[in-house]
Amino acid sequence: MTEKEDGESLISHLEALRETLLKCIISLCVGLPFTLYIAPKALNWLIDIIVGDSKVAFNFFSPMEVFLIQLKTAMVLDVIVCFPYMAKKIWDFILPALYENEKRFVKKTVLASVGLFVAGACFCLFVLMPMVVKFGLSFSTANINPMFGLSNIISLALMLAVAFGIMFQTPLITIALIKSDIISYESVSNLRPYIIVGILIVAAILTPPDVVSQLMLGIPTYLLFEAGLLLARKNK
Repeated sequence: MTEKEDGESLISHLEALRETLLKCIISLCVGLPFTLYIAPKALNWLIDIIVGDSKVAFNFFSPMEVFLIQLKTAMVLDVIVCFPYMAKKIWDFILPALYENEKRFVKKTVLASVGLFVAGACFCLFVLMPMVVKFGLSFSTANINPMFGLSNIISLALMLAVAFGIMFQTPLITIALIKSDIISYESVSNLRPYIIVGILIVAAILTPPDVVSQLMLGIPTYLLFEAGLLLARKNK
C-alpha cells in the first residue's frame, strides 16, 4: 500500500469515526426531551428506593435545586436509554477490523460488561443507598434532628452507581489479563494482598469518606475478583 493510499485509509477511518460519534450525539439529543419528561417520576422512584422504610423526607434549599437534580437525572436516563443504539453504532465501527474469533470474544465481553455494570448500579441503589440513609439516621438524638439535602443524596446515589458499575468490571479485567498472557494465574494469586489493598484504595477514592461505603464497594469487588480468577483458571 502506497503512502497516498495509507493517508486515504486513515482519512476514511477518521470520517467513519466522526460519523459514528455524530450519530451517538444526535441520539442523545433526540432522547433528551423524553427523559426530561419522565425525569420527575424517575426521581420520585429513585427517592422511594433510597428511603425504603426509613420514613425520612429529603429537603431542598434553593429554588432551582429540584430542577437541576431532575435535569441531572434526565441526562443519566438519556445515556441509559440511548446506550443500546450507541453501542451498536460503535460495534459496527469496530467490527470490520476484527477476526472472527475476536468478534465472538469481544461480543461476549461487551454483553458481560453491560450486565456487570447494571448489576453494580442496582446493588448500589437497592442495597447500599438505603443502608447509607439508615446509617445517617442512627446518629439522630433528642437534640440532633437529621435533615438530608435532596441534591446531596441524589448526586451521591448517581455517582456511587457509576462507581459500582465500574468496579464490577473487575472479573472481566482479571480474565482478560490472564487469557491474554499479560500476567499469569500464579502471579495474580501471589499478588492477592496487594490487590486487596489496591481495591480498598480505589474504593476509598470512589466513595464518600466513610468506612461503610468503602467496605460495601470493596468487599463485593474483591469477591468478583476471586470469581474472575476462578473462571480464568477453569478456562486455561
